[in-house]
Amino acid sequence: MRVQKIGAEEAVGRVLSHDQTKIVPGEFKGAAFKKGHRIAVEDIPELLKMGKDSIYVLELEPDDVHEDEAGIRLGRAAAGEGVTCSEPGESRVNLFASRSGLLKINVAALEAINDIPSVVLSTLPNNTPVAAGDLLAGTKVIPLVVKEEVVRSVEQIAASMGAVVSVVEYRTLDVGIIVTGNEVFHGRIRDRFGPVLRDKVSSFGSRVTDFQYAPDDAERIAGLITGMIAAGAQLLLVSGGMSVDPDDVTPQGISLSGAGIEIYGAPVLPGAMFMLAYQGEVPIIGVPACGMYFHTTILDLVLPRLLTGERLTRRDIVSMGHGGLCRTCPECRFPRCSFGSVSNVF
Repeated sequence: MRVQKIGAEEAVGRVLSHDQTKIVPGEFKGAAFKKGHRIAVEDIPELLKMGKDSIYVLELEPDDVHEDEAGIRLGRAAAGEGVTCSEPGESRVNLFASRSGLLKINVAALEAINDIPSVVLSTLPNNTPVAAGDLLAGTKVIPLVVKEEVVRSVEQIAASMGAVVSVVEYRTLDVGIIVTGNEVFHGRIRDRFGPVLRDKVSSFGSRVTDFQYAPDDAERIAGLITGMIAAGAQLLLVSGGMSVDPDDVTPQGISLSGAGIEIYGAPVLPGAMFMLAYQGEVPIIGVPACGMYFHTTILDLVLPRLLTGERLTRRDIVSMGHGGLCRTCPECRFPRCSFGSVSNVF
């Protein structure tokens, strides 16, 4: 790359080597055309009005890549399914969600790309629920011009390690809900848990196909669980009775159903008394009482991932301790907050 001085009329298609300042007394002073701008035919009259009969432009070598082209190629390399790229703006290319779902970041590939000098790729946290049109990532190169090998290195990482940024759609599952507790089962109090869980499920596009109340009886709870799964439920939410009190028998009921317990107790607040179990491929979530009166809990971190078909392990839940503290803000902004934003990044 070298700088060359040429006449304005000859500069169409060439790249400016520095900002072109425009001054209108009392109205404007600033860059009418910025460094790195590729000159178009319609720019010439304005440049001549500014007194720029001659212009300093960049002459690119055969293996030089202009920042705009580099940004376009970086975006295309990083974008996976459910992701679209913008046109470059001041060399930056943005990646947007083309559909609603769960954002997945290939963290190893992301770090490998950002380890390449002159390359920047910045994303939202892994496992963020997103809607169509949401901004997911931005990418650019630092210099005005980079060598072809720099861009190609990014493309090779994405090709070998997989898409860096993608959006996984939620599956539509048949969900069973069991609300436990003698006080609800016998009608002594109004059920407040069921409507909350129904709303959570429907917000992701799944459907509640079976809903039952159960007393504080582990065997009755176990029977409802096995019955719902036999009837075709693909995910179960069992709420209430999750603490260590002697009469809170929901964890025992989940265990008696024959489910394998993945974890009981989670490093997430609110949500410490959470349980995750599996009966075959069917996840069973023991939802702690906080899910009834806190707007956002561990359920909001776990449910979207299960609804994409991901099988969560004990290790996945353990990792949620980093970022697992909800600030309980007066106005909840989840997922645009720190809650759950660092979990499972390894």
